Amino acid sequence: MHKIFIAGSGGIGKATGLILATYDYMDCEVMLGDINKSSGKEAVKFVNQGSKSKKASFVLMPKEGTSAELDKAFKTSDIILDCLPGSQAPRMARLAKKHGCHYANLTEYVDETEQIMKIGKGAKTGFLLQTGLAPGFINVLAVRLYEEFVRKYKTKVVDHIEMKVGALSRHAGAPHFYAFTWSPIGVATEYLKDAYIVRDFEKVTIPALSGLDNIIVDGEDYEDNFTSGGAADLPEFFKGKAKNLDYKTIRYRGHYDWVKSCLSKMFAKKDKIALLEKEMLENIPMVEDDKVIIYAAVKGKDKTGLLRGVEASYDIKPVKVGTKMLRAIQTTTACALCESARILLEGKQKGIVLQSQIPADAFLNGPYVKEFYGGYEAE
Repeated sequence: MHKIFIAGSGGIGKATGLILATYDYMDCEVMLGDINKSSGKEAVKFVNQGSKSKKASFVLMPKEGTSAELDKAFKTSDIILDCLPGSQAPRMARLAKKHGCHYANLTEYVDETEQIMKIGKGAKTGFLLQTGLAPGFINVLAVRLYEEFVRKYKTKVVDHIEMKVGALSRHAGAPHFYAFTWSPIGVATEYLKDAYIVRDFEKVTIPALSGLDNIIVDGEDYEDNFTSGGAADLPEFFKGKAKNLDYKTIRYRGHYDWVKSCLSKMFAKKDKIALLEKEMLENIPMVEDDKVIIYAAVKGKDKTGLLRGVEASYDIKPVKVGTKMLRAIQTTTACALCESARILLEGKQKGIVLQSQIPADAFLNGPYVKEFYGGYEAE
């Protein structure tokens, strides 16, 4: 039996616990950790009632460093699934290495990811980074589409790799045309930190929200824009192979104009991320009824010079797991983390594992991902 420690008992943490406890794709024991005792115990109750099992238990985590109780839990764990805020990721990675655990996280934070790459170097266990929805699923999907393009059109150089994801409410009104379905601080951060893309075969940095455009996905009209973090390591991996590559966040039309109007009032002010988060929280509601829109494409010319493309899209809605309803953002993120845990626990990976290094078919058609995304079959 695998012993799995989930650090963080928020929406994604408890969804991960529920999925692991509900489906028999791995024989595992789940421990949930949190700095808040009442929140953690509520999450354990959610998992145990939802799955009709008693597989989950709770461990109180200190706000900083470690404790005897936490060290004892890590010492008996096979893997740490990090669902804490991105700022905590290096701390969790150090503890994972100290106790010889595999480690997987969700964060799109670039600086913290670079720190963990140094921490995990030479580790005897696997450190699988940025493995949620975006970054995560969308990156593995893009790699799989590239592999399909190469196989079909016999060329390793492509013109454009597009990755787009939107965690959206089912309804949204003026003037912001948005509702929160996940972390407000995460939204503010991705809107303000620089994005990495590929232009003319080179990895470059550009300001977030500097590429507003429109797109139709499955017949629905949206807008998209550059945001930080969602591309994971693909700008580095594909430089020299893709003339252009980028990640954009999908929103309902009109949203980004509202964000820009908010930011224009903050000119020359410090800590814009906190200010933007505050402005959004004062105007934008949190909702449960959500959907996740995913689109990826690879485009380029075949040997005859004809422009070709391979693409894939998903429209994910809330779903019942056990006896509990999970939001689309919960299942799309948590199932990718569960799949990553399965790959690490059943494989032989050591040291840092990046999104470009995940076996695409094994991930996209793995049991946890297939359960909620339906898997992926090439044309």
